[in-house]
Amino acid sequence: MPRPRGGAPRGPGDPERGPRRGGMPPRRPPVPPRPPRPPLVLRLGNPRRRINIGMIVMTFILSIFAGRLIQMQGLDSKIYEAKAVGQRMITEVIPAKRGSITDVNGHALAMTVEAREMAIDPSKVHPNVRAKVANVLAAELGKSQQEIAGKLAKDTTQYQLLAKDVDPVVANRLLKAQIPALTAKKQYKRIYPAGDLAGTLVGFVGVDGTGLGGLEEAKNSVLAGRDGKQRVEQGRDGQRIPMTHSQRQAPLEGSHVRLTIDRDIQWAAQKSIAEQVRAVGAESGTVIVMDVKTAQVVAMANAPELDLNNWRQAPQENYVNRAAADVFEPGSTNKVITAAAALESGAVRPTTSFRVKDNIRCYDRTLRDAEPHPTETMTFQTAIAKSSNVATIMAARKVGSQRLHGMLKSFGFGAKPGGGVPGEEAGLLPDYKTWSGSQSCTIAYGQGVSVTALQMASVYQTIANGGVRVPPQIVAGTTGEDGRFTAAATGKQTRVVSDQTAKEITAMLESAASEEGTGGLAAIPGYRVAGKTGTANRYDPKLGRYDGYTASFVGFAPADAPRLVVLSVLQNPQKGHFGGQLAAPVFKQVMTFAIKSRKIPPTSSTAPPVRLSAGQ
Repeated sequence: MPRPRGGAPRGPGDPERGPRRGGMPPRRPPVPPRPPRPPLVLRLGNPRRRINIGMIVMTFILSIFAGRLIQMQGLDSKIYEAKAVGQRMITEVIPAKRGSITDVNGHALAMTVEAREMAIDPSKVHPNVRAKVANVLAAELGKSQQEIAGKLAKDTTQYQLLAKDVDPVVANRLLKAQIPALTAKKQYKRIYPAGDLAGTLVGFVGVDGTGLGGLEEAKNSVLAGRDGKQRVEQGRDGQRIPMTHSQRQAPLEGSHVRLTIDRDIQWAAQKSIAEQVRAVGAESGTVIVMDVKTAQVVAMANAPELDLNNWRQAPQENYVNRAAADVFEPGSTNKVITAAAALESGAVRPTTSFRVKDNIRCYDRTLRDAEPHPTETMTFQTAIAKSSNVATIMAARKVGSQRLHGMLKSFGFGAKPGGGVPGEEAGLLPDYKTWSGSQSCTIAYGQGVSVTALQMASVYQTIANGGVRVPPQIVAGTTGEDGRFTAAATGKQTRVVSDQTAKEITAMLESAASEEGTGGLAAIPGYRVAGKTGTANRYDPKLGRYDGYTASFVGFAPADAPRLVVLSVLQNPQKGHFGGQLAAPVFKQVMTFAIKSRKIPPTSSTAPPVRLSAGQ
């Protein structure tokens, strides 16, 4: 039979499927060998194709650069041009020249002069010449050779400041010495030709030219002016590029301030008070000279005074204008206010008699006159002339605390004088409702109330001016950049007491300054003088208690036609303590100089006779 095709199953007797004889499996037919692989053939690319691909890539890259270039030079050229200019442009400050401070006659007390700021680029100074350069710079700039050499050794820096406030002549000499990379920048320097003349009043400026004390600080906005600006292009070496764009805003110079101070009288006042402070071992002293009619301060002297050319070396307490800032109890110089209150009220007349012992009981305290004396009858005028505390208390009791407080306030106590004097204080005037029993008595003769020297000088200006008070004035006016002088506004005139009361008090003060009064040492030959001594216990804030004395004298001359007020104060003197002994001689020296300087003629009239007691 023929074998079926396809996948018909074979029978068990199929020789290909059935077991071999003996039980062994049948063998597989051998696998035919694989045909050999063909050899690898390296086929080289088409050169034209490679070139085309490279050109496409290069064209793409160049198109990117071209687009960026078009953007930078075409579309954004203005932006990049501005950035480039901005990197070259720098803004320089053109300092404004600070205005000067002068006395009433135009003599400079503070002024500004040109100077130079010297700097160098150490990286451009060859090591071989550093020692020579350092010697030249040190000698011209007044610096040590070691300091200059140390700055030149910093050759990794491109800027080292050598000195400020260099004289232009010195700067020009150094620039001509051909020192590598040396530069000089224009600036201004503040100088004080008068040294310590009115030092604490004038004040001083800091390193940035801003006022730090006195009128330099108080009038800083007037004196400073306004700085200018300049934008210029410079190269990598810091030098200005010629013929390039620049912008300039000119500075506005500061105005000049003219004071009411008279340089010559100021000098005399400072000399007199400084000598007396040394002579009596006082802690400090003050002198004020004031014009009666205008209340302009002609002199304001302190001892010790501040040397403005060396203010950094002075103790800080010397920065204070004691004439306007130091507060003290005035003592008997305050009795004129009690007298004014008594006379204005009509309760007391100059001829009113008092039976005066040398002590008086005031609540829990017994108050005394400065010198013991038997009970005597005094007129009120004599009581003021002899500076009797007891008689003054008796007069104050007729007035009452409320009215006395009102008069003190009317004379300016408890308020700043308001005349523009820097550092002025208000003093201390307690409300009469808070006065203790004894304080109602002690305030009558100047203890328990505090004032400044400027306030007390203002009191006597009011009396000398016929009872009309004018705020003290220190600035006469200003001169702008255009050269025009603008006078300061005059102070408001306020009537405090009547002209009659002022004349009666003047007569009392003239008695006090006579040989019969306590101020005989203030008398000036040929001139009638009115004034009052003051001796007060001194409160020391450092100790928190009373310690030492305040000696003072204040008056005016000529008494019949007052022109000038002079006040002198000595704080904590060690050799004596009475104002008539210590302060009156200062008054005499300063007033004598001032009336001669002002060419005030001698008095033509004679003083009225002094009625020493009720029986005379």
